[in-house]
Amino acid sequence: MDDLTDSSPFAQVPIEITISVGRARPLVRDLLRLGRDAVLPLDRRVDDPVELYVGDRLIARGELTELEGDASGQLAVRLTEVANLKGGL
Repeated sequence: MDDLTDSSPFAQVPIEITISVGRARPLVRDLLRLGRDAVLPLDRRVDDPVELYVGDRLIARGELTELEGDASGQLAVRLTEVANLKGGL
């Protein structure tokens, strides 16, 4: 990071990032029938990239991965594409 970013008063403010792995579009009647152990298919495949959003703005894409060591089993995202904040992805 550059000095300007490090000295910004906003640099220490946490921000929530939403990771989108896919969407489902069931009919309402099918949604009402869902119960425990139901499977809801998504519009993406396991190997497809996930998308990272701040609010409704796409900021990056990446792939799901599992952390190793003491954090083994915890999901993480390895970034593969990062938006130019001035121009988008």
